[in-house]
Amino acid sequence: MTDRTLVAGVDTSTQSCKVVVCDAETGEVVRLGRGTHPDATEVDPAHWWRAFEEATSGGLLDGVSALSVGGQQHGMVLLDEDDEVVRPALLWNDTRSADAAREIVDELGGPQAWADAVGIVPLAAITAAKLRWVRDHEPASLERAVRCVLPHDWLTGRILAAGGGFTEWTTDAGDASGTGYFDAGTREYRTDLLERAAGTSLAVPRVAGPTEVVGRTSGGLALAPGTGDNMGAALGLGLRPGDGVVSLGTSGTAYARHDRPSADARGFVQSFADAEAGFLPLVCTLNAARVLTSGASMLGVDLAGLDALALAGPPGAGGLTLLPFLDGERTPNLPTATGTVHGLTRENAAPEHLARAVVEGMLLGMAAAVQAVRDTGAPVERVLLIGGAAQSRAVRTIAPDILGAPVAVPAPGEYVAVGAARQAAWALSGEDAAPAWDVPVDATAEPTDAASGAEARERYADVLARVHPGLAS
Repeated sequence: MTDRTLVAGVDTSTQSCKVVVCDAETGEVVRLGRGTHPDATEVDPAHWWRAFEEATSGGLLDGVSALSVGGQQHGMVLLDEDDEVVRPALLWNDTRSADAAREIVDELGGPQAWADAVGIVPLAAITAAKLRWVRDHEPASLERAVRCVLPHDWLTGRILAAGGGFTEWTTDAGDASGTGYFDAGTREYRTDLLERAAGTSLAVPRVAGPTEVVGRTSGGLALAPGTGDNMGAALGLGLRPGDGVVSLGTSGTAYARHDRPSADARGFVQSFADAEAGFLPLVCTLNAARVLTSGASMLGVDLAGLDALALAGPPGAGGLTLLPFLDGERTPNLPTATGTVHGLTRENAAPEHLARAVVEGMLLGMAAAVQAVRDTGAPVERVLLIGGAAQSRAVRTIAPDILGAPVAVPAPGEYVAVGAARQAAWALSGEDAAPAWDVPVDATAEPTDAASGAEARERYADVLARVHPGLAS
C-alpha cells in the first residue's frame, strides 16, 4: 500500500469544532472529530481550544503534514500585551452592537462612504461595530487591549503556541475582509477606520497569502493561514463561476465567486475577498435552519412531520407569507424585528398551509439574498444548497421554484473544514492552484412551477415593504 499525504482542516464554528483529516491528493475524508462550543453570543476563546482538543483526541492528527483553520467570521477577540484574552469574544450573532453600527456608519458619511471604502456597510455583526460597542460600554477592556484578532486567527495562533511554533499573529484576506477595516479590493487594512471605530489604535494580524505556511510546530506540522467559514466552504465546494451557494445552517448565507469587488450602499451584500485571489460577494441572514425547527415546534411535529405537512400544502401556502425574522435580522438590517405571518384567513388556517409558509418563508429570505448577489454582477445560474436544512425533503422540493434556479445538493459534508484542509494541501504543494478535489452531488432539481415561485417572491417583497416601510429600497 502506497503511503499517502494527509492534511487536516478545522471548522471552528459558532456551535462546535469539527476537524477532518483528508487525503491531500483526492480530498477523501479519512477521519473526523468533533467538539462542542457553548451556545452563546459571547464566548471565552478557551472553549474553542478545549473543543479543538476534544475533536483531535485519540490520535486524530497522527500522520498529518499540514493543517488549516476555517472559522466563524467577524468575532472580536481582544488581546493584551501578553497575548492574553481581555474579555470573552463577541461573536457575529451578538446584536448589542446595532446602535454602535449605525453610529459609525453616520460618522463616516453614510452607507455609500463605507461601501466605497471597504465594500461593507457595518451592521451589528461586523467587528468594527463591536469595537465601538466595547469603547462605549467597557472602556477598561479597550485600555488593556493592544491587539484585535478573529476567531480563526486566535485558534491558529493557539495551535502553533501549543506546538512551540508561534512567531506572529496572522490572518488571511478572506476573513479580514469581514472586519469593516480591511479593503477586499486592495487587500489592505484601513487602520483609520479601525481607529475610528475603537477610538484607539490596535495591532492587527499580518495578512498571509493563501498558499503561505504561517508556522510549523516542533513536530513538523505546517499551518496554512486559514480563512473565514464562508470562504472555506467555497473552497471546499470547488465553487466555479456561475454557481451560487445557499447555506442553511444557524445563519443563512448566499454567495458566489466574482472577479471584482462590489459596493452595495444598502449594506445587503458584503464585498469579501475569497480564499484564493478573487472575491466573494455575500449576503448573510440570522434566520435559516432554526426557522424550520421553530415551525415544527409550533405545529407540534418533528422535522420529518414538518416536511410532510409542507409538501401537502399548496405552492404559495394558500396566501400565507412568513417573514422569518425570529431572531431579529441582519439582512435586511432589522436587529429588533420579530417573525410575522401575513395573510391568515379561515380558508388557509390549516397546519399544512402554515408548514408550507414556514419552509417558503425561510427560502424566500434566501431568494432575496441570491438576487442581491446577482445584482453585483456575479452570475448565479445554479444554486448549490448546503447546510443542515438542505437535508429537508420539503426544502429540496420547494427550493428550485422559490430560488428561481436549478438546485444541486452536494453530498452531506463538513465543507468549511474540507475547504480548510484543501487550503492546507495547497500550501503544502506550493502549486499555483488548489488541488482539484471531487465534490459528489446527492440530488439535482429544476424549477417546475416558475410562475408560483415568482408570485411568492413578489408577495414576500410586498409584505416586507408594508411591515418594514423604513427599509432602503
